[in-house]
Amino acid sequence: MHFFYRVTEAECWLAAQKTGFFVSPDLLVTGFIHASPQQQVLTTAGLYFAAAAEVLALEIDMALLQAAAVEVALVWRGEREATFAHIHGPIPVSAVRRVLKLQSNATGQFSFCPESAP
Repeated sequence: MHFFYRVTEAECWLAAQKTGFFVSPDLLVTGFIHASPQQQVLTTAGLYFAAAAEVLALEIDMALLQAAAVEVALVWRGEREATFAHIHGPIPVSAVRRVLKLQSNATGQFSFCPESAP
């Protein structure tokens, strides 16, 4: 299985559970949902979610996205030395295999909560 991770605020995940689909503001602005490889999750959280109260990482199964006919483009970002996923549509909740809690310390650096570490 191949996974990418969407870092998000907890309230966005709660909304997805009500509708059956995860939709983030970037889908409306750029036309796709940004997702990170596992090794970039904590950096992504620090860059974009430092002020958020409760931060999660949604573990997305790419095979389940493909089965749901959701288009995904893989994009290399040299400055971060990683390939990221651009998910062109709402993510079915059924494609999210795990929800991992993140925590930040006093300096704003994120880590996985022990009970949900990958």
